[in-house]
Amino acid sequence: MLLAEYSWEIMKIKFSDDIRIYIACGKTDMRKSIDGLAMMVSQNFNLNPFENSLFLFCGGKRDRLKALLWEGDGFLLLYKRLEKGVFQWPKGAKDVREITPQQYRWLIEGLKIDQKKIIQKVENKRVI
Repeated sequence: MLLAEYSWEIMKIKFSDDIRIYIACGKTDMRKSIDGLAMMVSQNFNLNPFENSLFLFCGGKRDRLKALLWEGDGFLLLYKRLEKGVFQWPKGAKDVREITPQQYRWLIEGLKIDQKKIIQKVENKRVI
């Protein structure tokens, strides 16, 4: 069962409709690999790493990102290192936060996941 389609060039992922995305706020020890990150998800965040979820981790320099995804037959570990710039990673708490696919795209594109000004979509408009 394939949970997502991958474009390896820029780590943009087209998500399945039911995937959940979690971000580990603060900094993560980027020496951790699949087992260490899965244990962190399970023990520190009380989440199941085998669910249809993408877990994101970032190091202290904020120029490296790891993503952990269970694909049904094994874990997929993605790693991205920026050559210039940093990710706008939430600092502070050693907590986990669920984000939307849109917030993930903002993060990968170098933007903050909490945008102050977003043009809201209008539904059920009526012409008078």
